Amino acid sequence: QVQLVVESGGGLVQAGDSLRLACAVSGRDLHNYIMGYFRQAPGKEREFVSAIRWKKGATNYADSVKGRFLITRDNTNNIVSLQMNTLKPEDTAVYFCAAREGSILATDDKDYPYWGQGTQVTVSL
Repeated sequence: QVQLVVESGGGLVQAGDSLRLACAVSGRDLHNYIMGYFRQAPGKEREFVSAIRWKKGATNYADSVKGRFLITRDNTNNIVSLQMNTLKPEDTAVYFCAAREGSILATDDKDYPYWGQGTQVTVSL
């Protein structure tokens, strides 16, 4: 079992700016886990943003963020980060980090049993 804590990152920025979200992870055997980021905008369902396999670092991205966002993991400090560049107003949402055991870079939030509390990202024009 893992525990996730969103350390920092959310805030209010202008379109074109960057933000970096960081999620601290604690638990055993993290190399057996997939770490994901999801987001939920007001009135919308939670959607997949990105995922990374802790072991070897394979990644997956939603088409809407591909080329702008980068997910990484820090093996020393057990932190999963989401670097968000060229932010757009449509990126405004509460962002969540999540974890699941296994090797599949799942994109369905129902496949992730462990969740952080979320952080607000607001992008203005």
